[in-house]
Amino acid sequence: MLAFSKIRARAADRKGGEAVLATLLGKGPDNAAVARLDDDRILSLMAERVFSAGFVWSVIEQKWPGFEEAFLGFEPKRLIFQPDDFWHDLASDKRIVRNPQKIRSVRENAAFVERVSKEHGGFGQFLAKWPADDQVGLMDYLGKNGSRLGGNTGQYFLRWVGWDAFIISADMSAALRDAGLDIAESPTSKKDLVKIQQQINAWAEETKLPRMHISRVLSMSIGVNHSAEELRQYMGE
Repeated sequence: MLAFSKIRARAADRKGGEAVLATLLGKGPDNAAVARLDDDRILSLMAERVFSAGFVWSVIEQKWPGFEEAFLGFEPKRLIFQPDDFWHDLASDKRIVRNPQKIRSVRENAAFVERVSKEHGGFGQFLAKWPADDQVGLMDYLGKNGSRLGGNTGQYFLRWVGWDAFIISADMSAALRDAGLDIAESPTSKKDLVKIQQQINAWAEETKLPRMHISRVLSMSIGVNHSAEELRQYMGE
């Protein structure tokens, strides 16, 4: 495998130097801090990532205050006791994006969050206790037990909630293959995901960097060379 120091040097060269690259990595995540998140904020972030999937993110962001109102502040306990008519009416509610399948996912994920919260003293507690070196296992759990939380949506949820997550974008996959990792162009098999997890873990141990930062460095080291300003807007920073 190519040394991570060389990958980082290439990313820095593409972005205008190490100082600029450092500003694009974002704040270091704190998995322990995720434990303090209330269940309603967890469910809100889940829903935001679900509704953003395959949609223009900026539109979802602009409409989000309406989502918060329509979905009763995303309080799981309130939502799981709402009658069928409540959910049926949301399909014509102009405050939100009226996608019946995604609306149904909020109902299903409210029950999911409530169930896990009861078992672990809070959904944030559950996330915080999950081993940082087993994101693939956590992704699998979310995909199997949550609604529409598989694939990249689950990865973005973990990143947005503050968990130390890598995101397997097309550029990250290309950088891993370029570095010598034998994975598919679009790695979705369990075998490829395990390979990615192991390599990210190895670099995390070697560099002491958060996995989120390793992911971003990989993505910025190859592919379309977006400007620093474009990346800051994408990251909301």
